[in-house]
Amino acid sequence: MVEQLTKRQAQALRDELAALEGPRREEVVAAIKKAREFGDLSENFEYHAAKNEQGLLEARIRTLRARLDGAEIVPDAGSDEVGVGSVVEVEGNDRTMTVEISAVGGAGTVSPTSPLGAALIGKKLGEAVEVQAPKGAWTATIKRIS
Repeated sequence: MVEQLTKRQAQALRDELAALEGPRREEVVAAIKKAREFGDLSENFEYHAAKNEQGLLEARIRTLRARLDGAEIVPDAGSDEVGVGSVVEVEGNDRTMTVEISAVGGAGTVSPTSPLGAALIGKKLGEAVEVQAPKGAWTATIKRIS
């Protein structure tokens, strides 16, 4: 499945990738070099920790590259219909919540493929949507789209 990103979301991923490939990678290489100076690598905790951190860093870089290479850049969503990049206020389950539809993730976001995100995509202000969540179905009403 092709991941949809707005220009702003794609730029956020590019910025993270640049930080990881530049200064962050240099820090990890320096930590490995310093840890090697402590001697015997077989019992060198600092060396193994730095190598582990390097592996995690390189995995994140590969993930970001794959996401960006396979992404479809979509126009910013308007305020008349929910799309990727929309900030939506919904009311349901006796509460009101505001979420951004985003494949990038982070606090206050929901994926367009999540139960709530999938239910909201393409809907308009005032519409009630049925959300098929793992803990049971619930109804959400769209109160604001921006």
